[in-house]
Amino acid sequence: MEIQNSKFKIQKALQTIKQSCRRSITRWSNKRSVWGFVSLFLLGASLSVAVAACSGSNATSAPQKDIKLSLVSYSVTQAAYEQIVPKFVEKWQKEHNQNVTIEQSYGGSGSQSNAVVDGSKEADIVHLSLALDTQKIQQAGLIEPGWERKSPRSGIVTRSVVAIVTRPDNPKGINSWEDLAQEGLSIITANPKTSGIAIWNFLALWGSVTQKGGDETQALEFTTNVYKNVPVLANNARQASELFFKQGKGDVLLNYEDEVIYAEQNGQKLPYVVPDINISIDNPVALVDKNVDKHGTREVAQAFIDYLYTSEAQQEFAKLGYRPVNPSVVAEVAQNYPQLETLFTVQDLGGWDDVQNKFFAEGAIFDQIQVAGKI
Repeated sequence: MEIQNSKFKIQKALQTIKQSCRRSITRWSNKRSVWGFVSLFLLGASLSVAVAACSGSNATSAPQKDIKLSLVSYSVTQAAYEQIVPKFVEKWQKEHNQNVTIEQSYGGSGSQSNAVVDGSKEADIVHLSLALDTQKIQQAGLIEPGWERKSPRSGIVTRSVVAIVTRPDNPKGINSWEDLAQEGLSIITANPKTSGIAIWNFLALWGSVTQKGGDETQALEFTTNVYKNVPVLANNARQASELFFKQGKGDVLLNYEDEVIYAEQNGQKLPYVVPDINISIDNPVALVDKNVDKHGTREVAQAFIDYLYTSEAQQEFAKLGYRPVNPSVVAEVAQNYPQLETLFTVQDLGGWDDVQNKFFAEGAIFDQIQVAGKI
């Protein structure tokens, strides 16, 4: 209110100055009051600057309306976002004088994408386990095509690989993918119908055969034998970890390398192997265009996504075992991860469309393996 009053008084003074200036110009033209005109001109200019300063100060200092974002992500990112979200909120408030609240939801990647598609979760931002789930949201018309080209690193914000966790002293002698097919083993993994890690686990098993020269018949036989050793499918990566670590189920756990590192940080230290032939688990982040436009949150949502690629945010992901994508952070933490002989991608298996149709559609290879395992 004080700023507005001051601005009004200055504007009134300027009007008086203008009238005086016009009279002085007439006198100046008659060579009677040059210095009077100059003095009034300088005073008027100073007051104009003061008005501009008041206006600028008012624009930058006035707090903006609070804003709310919705972040929907897969289960194991929660620990990282507990560190990252407060830092972004503080940064945005400092730079824009606006309070941001970020509502967060975590669960199996497939279940999360389905909830965004059916509208039960109106996400502004999705950070999911695999691009396949993000594509589902795009195909529903909520994300504009080409989203991966609009972000750094093709939309990939974190990476990981598959780890094989065993019991203390590794009593079953599990040291490679091949060992998982031995009879009498109990393996804990998640369900590809609801969980991103389950899809990555399946593709890692399949690729462990095909990427070293085996054919698809051999890959099918091997993968079928492995899933015969899976007594129950968890809903997501975090539930699989709880079954193995807290409930003592299974001889072996297949999970994200970052999830195993996180469990270790929380006192659940068990031996694990990261096989030399592995799949690059690429986790995408995307703006849900239809929702951000509906909510009026595009600017801050995009800023949050951009922040996830900064060194500050990528270091937080790395602390919790994710393999970062920011080049400077990659160089900083490279020594913290086992080096791999072969790191293949989904593209090496035909791309996401082929993978979905071939392995995970109704009646496709995974369903056939499930049926075979029950016979």
